[in-house]
Amino acid sequence: MAIPRQLPNMITIVRIFCAPVFLGMLLADGGADGALRWWAAVLFIVAIATDGIDGYLARKYEIVSDLGKLLDPLADKILTGFAFIGLSILLELPWWVTIIVLIREVGMTVYRFMVVSDHVLAAAWMGKLKTVAQGVALALALLPLWTLVGEWIFWVNGVTMTIAVILTIASGIDYVVTEVRARRAKQA
Repeated sequence: MAIPRQLPNMITIVRIFCAPVFLGMLLADGGADGALRWWAAVLFIVAIATDGIDGYLARKYEIVSDLGKLLDPLADKILTGFAFIGLSILLELPWWVTIIVLIREVGMTVYRFMVVSDHVLAAAWMGKLKTVAQGVALALALLPLWTLVGEWIFWVNGVTMTIAVILTIASGIDYVVTEVRARRAKQA
């Protein structure tokens, strides 16, 4: 069965458009633990989970594109960035955490676009692991699970968020080191 060549990129673009809808739903009721909060969390989880689908389709049907390599990590960053910002606006996540994450994510995105004429900086394994960790941590923070299981879930949220932030910083350092080595090797 053939699929349209642009299907992976269309999935990625839909993920980008989900981000402001998700944020609007999250903030609409001021962070109350009602239906909008649950639906916002579900939309986030579905959008972040489809991250693997676009890449899988592109690889399986050999329709990987440079545009897709740029858009896919951008979609991840927009979606997770909106989630971090939303949680900080609701005072459920310290702003310093959001700022650290956004500095890394915006920095990597700007760098990707700066070097795009030279080469496409595709996601590395640590960056993919970081995205998974952020997705899990954010999903746990967004879902009002404390209403079902009690406040002990805040401890779990804290641990997963700490892991996500550490991986965010580590993957940023990994990208910088890899790029510096590649440039030195290219000059030599």
